[in-house]
Amino acid sequence: MKRSETNGISYLQFELLLNCPELFHAVFLRHGGASLGPFKSLNLGDGLGDDEDALKENMQRVKDITKSDKLVYASQVHLTKSALIGKKSPDCIDACDSLLCNERKVAAMIKHADCQASIFYDPINKAYCNVHAGWRGNVQNIYKTSIQAMRKSFGTKVEDLLVAVSPSQGPEHSEFINYKTELPEEFWQFEEKKNHFNLWEIAAFQLKKAGILSQHMEIARISTFKEKQDFFSFRRDKTCGRHASIAMLF
Repeated sequence: MKRSETNGISYLQFELLLNCPELFHAVFLRHGGASLGPFKSLNLGDGLGDDEDALKENMQRVKDITKSDKLVYASQVHLTKSALIGKKSPDCIDACDSLLCNERKVAAMIKHADCQASIFYDPINKAYCNVHAGWRGNVQNIYKTSIQAMRKSFGTKVEDLLVAVSPSQGPEHSEFINYKTELPEEFWQFEEKKNHFNLWEIAAFQLKKAGILSQHMEIARISTFKEKQDFFSFRRDKTCGRHASIAMLF
């Protein structure tokens, strides 16, 4: 991934998507914000106990970088609901984990701390989907349902899709003591040591099974738990901020 900085705010971008000049995207790191304490410093997650004025300032700083006309985020609930958004959408889409868009200058924000934020981009129809996938989302196969939603909304062909998966929880810290009741049996092959599972490989498995071409896929494979300087991690710290991954058409 390529690391960049604008106005003191650091973010990562996928090499795969940088080849699409009409698409802005960024995985924002924890630097350059106004929050303090466990939320230091660029926390984008509301309802966590952070100072509201600091949170508003952080949101504005991110919006300024995107130069968007509209910034929309999801009230994520670890389900598979998708919502088509545009300039007339509310700022927050309730009970949703997947945001679809084909309007210019509308930024879709997914918030995360250990979960995967994944951008699906259709370069033919100029449309994208920004998806939140924790392990519960993987179990429900939100990637498959998001592809189906893009097909329905935009006529997307799966073989055209480019998919980029954010830094997230690595296999060293993805422990599932009760995995036989929590994870489907097809996931068990990704156990790397006792009760620890590689969610990056599970994502790749699900994407390939859904028809995404290997050369159209980039999985960051950066551990949010291990890289404390750059990333919030709920599993590591419990009380912490949230990152934002954003996609937008210019």
